[in-house]
Amino acid sequence: MMDFIIGHYNYWIVIVLMMVGLYTVISRGNLIKKIIGLNIFQVSVFFLYISLGTVEGGAAPIIAEGVKVYSNPLPHVLILTAIVVGVATTALALALVVRIKESYSTIEEDEIHNLDHSL
Repeated sequence: MMDFIIGHYNYWIVIVLMMVGLYTVISRGNLIKKIIGLNIFQVSVFFLYISLGTVEGGAAPIIAEGVKVYSNPLPHVLILTAIVVGVATTALALALVVRIKESYSTIEEDEIHNLDHSL
């Protein structure tokens, strides 16, 4: 049992990061903390894909003599694209939070909800 846990430590790290990110998004009312929680969740998905795409003893997919096991570069390329999209999404979310702060003078979700319903 202990070998199973230690042998799959990267998946346990993914699970812990996912739960931390999900808990942060659900439990916090601060919009910045929600964005940070989403980023933590996103990083856990990156780790999962990279863990699945890693081949022990695999070489780069370039035909060479003596190489029998190749590593598939597709998961790594997809994660690189996802990182760029994640950074752009985070930048947009932070820009929206700045606009919300200018309009409502707060970034707390409950206060914004109350201000909307009091009008």
